[in-house]
Amino acid sequence: MDEAMVSAERWRGQVQAQGSVEQDREALAQLIEYDHDPFETELYESSSDPQNWLIDRAERSYASQ
Repeated sequence: MDEAMVSAERWRGQVQAQGSVEQDREALAQLIEYDHDPFETELYESSSDPQNWLIDRAERSYASQ
């Protein structure tokens, strides 16, 4: 395998191993419910952004091809 293919395989593995935006959003919602940390609230709002959802889905779709 050449270097580009190895890099692509590594990237695909990382994308597939990480949680989705939806999973991150659910975890952040539980944290906010528990302690109302302003930083966690900011992360939650970012994860609720439709643009972030589209990017995450596009990455996951591309990685699974």
